[in-house]
Amino acid sequence: MARPDDIFTENKLKFHVFQVERFVDLNLYQYGWERTDPLHSYGPHKRNHYLFHYVIAGRGTLYANEQAYPIEAGHGFLILPDQITTYVADGTDPWEYTWIEFDGLRVSESVSLAGLGADQPVYTPQNHEAGQKLRDQMLYIVNHPQDSPVRQIGQGFLFLDLLVQCSAGQRRQSQRRLRDFYMKEALSFIEQNYQRDISIEEIAAFCGLNRSYFGKLFRDSMGESPQAFLLHYRMARAAQMLKETALPIGTISAMVSYANQLHFSRAFKSVYGVAPRTYRQSHFIRKGAVDHDGI
Repeated sequence: MARPDDIFTENKLKFHVFQVERFVDLNLYQYGWERTDPLHSYGPHKRNHYLFHYVIAGRGTLYANEQAYPIEAGHGFLILPDQITTYVADGTDPWEYTWIEFDGLRVSESVSLAGLGADQPVYTPQNHEAGQKLRDQMLYIVNHPQDSPVRQIGQGFLFLDLLVQCSAGQRRQSQRRLRDFYMKEALSFIEQNYQRDISIEEIAAFCGLNRSYFGKLFRDSMGESPQAFLLHYRMARAAQMLKETALPIGTISAMVSYANQLHFSRAFKSVYGVAPRTYRQSHFIRKGAVDHDGI
Protein backbone atom coordinates (compact mmCIF):
# COMPACT_ATOMS: atom_id res chain seq x y z
CA MET A 1 0.00 0.00 0.00
CA ALA A 2 1.37 3.43 -0.96
CA ARG A 3 2.25 5.79 1.87
CA PRO A 4 0.92 9.40 1.94
CA ASP A 5 4.33 10.70 0.92
CA ASP A 6 4.50 8.45 -2.18
CA ILE A 7 3.42 9.47 -5.66
CA PHE A 8 2.71 6.68 -8.14
CA THR A 9 1.36 7.10 -11.66
CA GLU A 10 1.14 3.92 -13.72
CA ASN A 11 3.71 3.88 -16.56
CA LYS A 12 4.66 7.52 -15.89
CA LEU A 13 6.07 8.38 -12.47
CA LYS A 14 7.16 6.82 -9.19
CA PHE A 15 8.29 9.12 -6.39
CA HIS A 16 9.05 8.31 -2.76
CA VAL A 17 10.28 10.39 0.18
CA PHE A 18 12.57 8.77 2.76
CA GLN A 19 11.43 10.26 6.07
CA VAL A 20 14.04 8.94 8.52
CA GLU A 21 16.88 11.40 9.15
CA ARG A 22 18.92 9.71 11.87
CA PHE A 23 21.57 8.17 9.59
CA VAL A 24 24.89 10.01 9.53
CA ASP A 25 27.27 8.29 7.08
CA LEU A 26 24.63 8.05 4.34
CA ASN A 27 21.06 9.23 4.22
CA LEU A 28 18.45 9.07 1.47
CA TYR A 29 16.01 11.93 0.92
CA GLN A 30 13.89 11.04 -2.09
CA TYR A 31 14.07 8.70 -5.04
CA GLY A 32 11.99 7.80 -8.05
CA TRP A 33 11.55 6.95 -11.70
CA GLU A 34 9.94 8.96 -14.48
CA ARG A 35 9.14 8.74 -18.17
CA THR A 36 9.19 12.44 -19.02
CA ASP A 37 7.17 14.38 -21.57
CA PRO A 38 8.95 16.06 -24.50
CA LEU A 39 10.81 19.20 -23.34
CA HIS A 40 10.04 18.40 -19.69
CA SER A 41 12.35 20.62 -17.61
CA TYR A 42 13.30 21.29 -14.02
CA GLY A 43 15.08 24.41 -12.83
CA PRO A 44 16.90 26.60 -12.47
CA HIS A 45 17.01 25.18 -8.97
CA LYS A 46 19.50 24.67 -6.13
CA ARG A 47 19.54 21.39 -4.21
CA ASN A 48 20.44 20.89 -0.56
CA HIS A 49 21.89 17.41 -1.21
CA TYR A 50 23.46 15.30 -3.94
CA LEU A 51 21.07 14.26 -6.72
CA PHE A 52 21.99 11.56 -9.25
CA HIS A 53 19.98 10.65 -12.36
CA TYR A 54 20.63 7.57 -14.48
CA VAL A 55 19.12 7.84 -17.97
CA ILE A 56 17.44 4.61 -19.04
CA ALA A 57 16.16 5.82 -22.42
CA GLY A 58 15.94 8.99 -24.47
CA ARG A 59 18.12 12.04 -24.27
CA GLY A 60 18.23 15.59 -22.96
CA THR A 61 20.52 18.32 -21.69
CA LEU A 62 21.90 19.34 -18.29
CA TYR A 63 22.74 23.02 -17.87
CA ALA A 64 25.34 23.57 -15.15
CA ASN A 65 28.50 25.62 -14.65
CA GLU A 66 27.32 27.88 -17.52
CA GLN A 67 27.70 24.89 -19.85
CA ALA A 68 25.33 22.54 -21.66
CA TYR A 69 25.94 18.79 -21.23
CA PRO A 70 24.05 16.53 -23.69
CA ILE A 71 23.15 13.28 -21.92
CA GLU A 72 21.66 10.18 -23.52
CA ALA A 73 20.58 6.70 -22.48
CA GLY A 74 23.20 4.68 -20.62
CA HIS A 75 24.72 7.75 -18.93
CA GLY A 76 23.90 9.75 -15.83
CA PHE A 77 24.40 13.15 -14.28
CA LEU A 78 25.17 14.36 -10.77
CA ILE A 79 23.95 17.60 -9.20
CA LEU A 80 25.94 18.81 -6.19
CA PRO A 81 24.58 20.54 -3.08
CA ASP A 82 24.11 24.31 -3.59
CA GLN A 83 24.72 23.98 -7.34
CA ILE A 84 22.20 25.79 -9.54
CA THR A 85 21.17 23.61 -12.49
CA THR A 86 18.46 23.11 -15.09
CA TYR A 87 17.80 19.92 -17.02
CA VAL A 88 15.57 19.54 -20.06
CA ALA A 89 14.30 16.46 -21.90
CA ASP A 90 14.62 16.26 -25.68
CA GLY A 91 11.67 17.44 -27.75
CA THR A 92 11.34 14.25 -29.80
CA ASP A 93 13.11 11.56 -27.73
CA PRO A 94 12.52 12.54 -24.08
CA TRP A 95 14.21 10.97 -21.08
CA GLU A 96 13.22 8.01 -19.05
CA TYR A 97 15.35 8.11 -15.91
CA THR A 98 15.65 7.02 -12.31
CA TRP A 99 17.10 9.21 -9.57
CA ILE A 100 18.23 9.24 -5.94
CA GLU A 101 18.79 12.28 -3.71
CA PHE A 102 21.29 11.49 -0.94
CA ASP A 103 23.91 12.91 1.39
CA GLY A 104 26.08 11.97 4.38
CA LEU A 105 29.57 12.08 5.81
CA ARG A 106 30.88 9.31 3.51
CA VAL A 107 29.29 10.57 0.28
CA SER A 108 31.90 13.11 -0.82
CA GLU A 109 34.63 10.49 -1.02
CA SER A 110 32.47 8.08 -3.05
CA VAL A 111 31.49 10.78 -5.51
CA SER A 112 35.14 11.75 -5.91
CA LEU A 113 36.19 8.12 -6.43
CA ALA A 114 33.56 7.82 -9.16
CA GLY A 115 35.31 10.66 -10.98
CA LEU A 116 32.41 13.07 -10.52
CA GLY A 117 32.48 16.66 -9.34
CA ALA A 118 31.48 20.22 -10.11
CA ASP A 119 33.57 20.21 -13.30
CA GLN A 120 32.55 16.69 -14.33
CA PRO A 121 28.82 16.14 -13.73
CA VAL A 122 28.30 13.55 -16.49
CA TYR A 123 28.52 9.88 -15.48
CA THR A 124 29.71 7.27 -17.98
CA PRO A 125 29.71 3.58 -17.01
CA GLN A 126 32.61 1.30 -17.91
CA ASN A 127 30.40 -0.66 -20.31
CA HIS A 128 26.77 -1.51 -21.02
CA GLU A 129 26.64 -4.26 -18.38
CA ALA A 130 28.08 -1.96 -15.71
CA GLY A 131 25.44 0.65 -16.51
CA GLN A 132 22.71 -1.97 -16.20
CA LYS A 133 23.96 -3.01 -12.76
CA LEU A 134 23.79 0.57 -11.51
CA ARG A 135 20.37 1.10 -13.11
CA ASP A 136 18.99 -2.10 -11.58
CA GLN A 137 20.25 -1.17 -8.10
CA MET A 138 18.61 2.25 -8.30
CA LEU A 139 15.34 0.74 -9.54
CA TYR A 140 15.45 -1.80 -6.72
CA ILE A 141 15.45 1.08 -4.22
CA VAL A 142 12.66 2.85 -6.10
CA ASN A 143 10.51 -0.29 -6.23
CA HIS A 144 10.96 -1.28 -2.57
CA PRO A 145 9.87 1.78 -0.53
CA GLN A 146 8.20 -0.58 1.98
CA ASP A 147 11.58 -1.95 3.13
CA SER A 148 12.75 -1.00 6.61
CA PRO A 149 14.85 2.18 6.89
CA VAL A 150 17.97 0.18 7.78
CA ARG A 151 17.53 -2.06 4.73
CA GLN A 152 16.96 0.96 2.49
CA ILE A 153 20.15 2.59 3.76
CA GLY A 154 21.97 -0.71 3.14
CA GLN A 155 20.73 -0.65 -0.44
CA GLY A 156 21.88 2.96 -0.61
CA PHE A 157 25.42 1.87 0.27
CA LEU A 158 25.25 -0.74 -2.50
CA PHE A 159 24.23 2.05 -4.88
CA LEU A 160 27.22 4.15 -3.79
CA ASP A 161 29.55 1.19 -4.29
CA LEU A 162 28.24 0.54 -7.81
CA LEU A 163 28.43 4.24 -8.60
CA VAL A 164 32.18 3.95 -8.03
CA GLN A 165 32.87 0.43 -9.30
CA CYS A 166 30.89 0.84 -12.55
CA SER A 167 32.26 4.28 -13.45
CA ALA A 168 34.52 4.70 -16.47
CA GLY A 169 36.05 7.65 -14.60
CA GLN A 170 36.79 5.64 -11.47
CA ARG A 171 39.89 6.69 -9.62
CA ARG A 172 41.97 3.63 -8.95
CA GLN A 173 42.39 2.83 -5.28
CA SER A 174 45.53 0.69 -5.44
CA GLN A 175 47.65 3.75 -4.67
CA ARG A 176 45.28 4.76 -1.91
CA ARG A 177 45.70 1.77 0.40
CA LEU A 178 48.06 3.41 2.86
CA ARG A 179 46.06 6.64 2.83
CA ASP A 180 42.85 4.69 3.37
CA PHE A 181 44.45 2.97 6.35
CA TYR A 182 45.28 6.34 7.90
CA MET A 183 41.77 7.62 7.25
CA LYS A 184 40.17 4.57 8.85
CA GLU A 185 42.36 5.14 11.89
CA ALA A 186 41.42 8.83 11.99
CA LEU A 187 37.69 8.22 11.57
CA SER A 188 37.72 5.52 14.23
CA PHE A 189 39.49 7.89 16.62
CA ILE A 190 36.96 10.67 15.92
CA GLU A 191 33.99 8.33 16.40
CA GLN A 192 35.33 7.20 19.78
CA ASN A 193 36.54 10.57 21.06
CA TYR A 194 34.35 13.33 19.55
CA GLN A 195 32.82 13.91 23.01
CA ARG A 196 36.21 15.20 24.21
CA ASP A 197 37.93 18.43 23.23
CA ILE A 198 40.29 16.65 20.86
CA SER A 199 42.59 18.58 18.54
CA ILE A 200 43.66 17.90 14.98
CA GLU A 201 47.21 17.46 16.30
CA GLU A 202 45.96 14.71 18.61
CA ILE A 203 44.23 12.88 15.74
CA ALA A 204 47.33 13.21 13.54
CA ALA A 205 49.56 11.92 16.35
CA PHE A 206 47.28 8.92 16.83
CA CYS A 207 47.80 8.12 13.13
CA GLY A 208 51.56 8.65 13.46
CA LEU A 209 51.59 11.63 11.08
CA ASN A 210 52.53 15.27 11.38
CA ARG A 211 49.63 17.72 11.36
CA SER A 212 50.33 19.28 7.96
CA TYR A 213 50.65 15.99 6.08
CA PHE A 214 47.65 14.54 7.90
CA GLY A 215 45.55 17.55 6.92
CA LYS A 216 46.44 17.11 3.25
CA LEU A 217 45.69 13.37 3.29
CA PHE A 218 42.39 13.98 5.04
CA ARG A 219 41.24 16.65 2.61
CA ASP A 220 42.24 14.55 -0.39
CA SER A 221 40.30 11.57 0.97
CA MET A 222 37.22 13.19 2.50
CA GLY A 223 36.84 16.33 0.42
CA GLU A 224 37.04 18.65 3.43
CA SER A 225 39.48 19.59 6.16
CA PRO A 226 39.67 17.52 9.36
CA GLN A 227 38.41 20.59 11.28
CA ALA A 228 35.31 20.80 9.08
CA PHE A 229 34.69 17.05 9.27
CA LEU A 230 34.99 17.05 13.07
CA LEU A 231 32.55 19.98 13.29
CA HIS A 232 30.04 18.29 10.97
CA TYR A 233 30.37 14.98 12.80
CA ARG A 234 29.74 16.55 16.20
CA MET A 235 26.79 18.58 14.93
CA ALA A 236 25.31 15.49 13.25
CA ARG A 237 25.49 13.65 16.56
CA ALA A 238 23.95 16.65 18.32
CA ALA A 239 21.15 16.83 15.76
CA GLN A 240 20.43 13.15 16.29
CA MET A 241 20.12 13.69 20.06
CA LEU A 242 17.95 16.77 19.57
CA LYS A 243 15.55 14.73 17.44
CA GLU A 244 15.48 11.54 19.47
CA THR A 245 15.88 12.57 23.12
CA ALA A 246 14.54 15.14 25.54
CA LEU A 247 17.98 15.83 26.99
CA PRO A 248 18.54 19.50 27.85
CA ILE A 249 20.43 21.36 25.16
CA GLY A 250 23.17 22.20 27.64
CA THR A 251 23.70 18.49 28.24
CA ILE A 252 23.85 17.76 24.52
CA SER A 253 26.31 20.62 24.11
CA ALA A 254 28.65 19.06 26.67
CA MET A 255 28.23 15.61 25.09
CA VAL A 256 29.71 16.88 21.82
CA SER A 257 32.61 18.64 23.60
CA TYR A 258 31.16 22.17 23.88
CA ALA A 259 31.38 23.33 27.48
CA ASN A 260 30.02 26.73 26.43
CA GLN A 261 26.42 26.41 25.26
CA LEU A 262 26.55 29.68 23.32
CA HIS A 263 29.54 28.43 21.33
CA PHE A 264 27.65 25.20 20.65
CA SER A 265 24.60 27.10 19.42
CA ARG A 266 26.72 29.15 17.04
CA ALA A 267 28.47 26.04 15.71
CA PHE A 268 25.16 24.21 15.25
CA LYS A 269 23.62 27.17 13.43
CA SER A 270 26.64 27.38 11.11
CA VAL A 271 25.91 23.80 9.98
CA TYR A 272 22.10 23.56 10.08
CA GLY A 273 21.12 27.20 9.63
CA VAL A 274 18.99 27.35 12.79
CA ALA A 275 19.59 27.31 16.54
CA PRO A 276 19.42 23.96 18.37
CA ARG A 277 16.09 24.75 20.05
CA THR A 278 14.49 25.74 16.74
CA TYR A 279 15.84 22.58 15.12
CA ARG A 280 14.39 20.42 17.90
CA GLN A 281 10.98 22.08 17.62
CA SER A 282 10.84 21.19 13.92
CA HIS A 283 12.39 17.71 14.01
CA PHE A 284 11.54 16.11 17.37
CA ILE A 285 10.33 12.58 16.61
CA ARG A 286 9.05 11.43 19.98
CA LYS A 287 5.90 12.50 21.71
CA GLY A 288 6.20 14.23 25.02
CA ALA A 289 7.62 17.37 26.50
CA VAL A 290 11.03 18.67 25.57
CA ASP A 291 13.16 21.15 27.38
CA HIS A 292 12.76 24.87 26.82
CA ASP A 293 16.27 25.90 27.67
CA GLY A 294 18.90 26.64 25.08
CA ILE A 295 19.70 29.31 22.58
